[in-house]
Amino acid sequence: QVQLVQSGGGLVQAGGSLRLSCAASGRLFRTYGWFRQAPGKEREFVGAISWSGDRTYADSVKGRFTISRDNAKNPVYLQMNYLKPEDTAVYFCAARMGLAPSGQHNDYDYWGQGTQVTVSS
Repeated sequence: QVQLVQSGGGLVQAGGSLRLSCAASGRLFRTYGWFRQAPGKEREFVGAISWSGDRTYADSVKGRFTISRDNAKNPVYLQMNYLKPEDTAVYFCAARMGLAPSGQHNDYDYWGQGTQVTVSS
């Protein structure tokens, strides 16, 4: 059974840091993405990483968030620094077999369970 299991998240003050992880079981994927969804808003792209390590980020998180993966390619991490209250959302990891680090959620085949990130002002 293919699963993406997320861990991390929680409550942090503005300016603080958190790290999320996403571990795949059942298979390895070429590309992972991170998305988030705030209450009353649509799911939005945060960033993605390809098998070769190419990364792309949403403008709203560039310079603050970093996606990484170790040599085993699993798990994938989302390091979030200098967090802002507007980063508050449920964060989801997603995986696809395609090579490109897509920002379109419809391009992803598997999703993690989601984890809450709350940033207080």
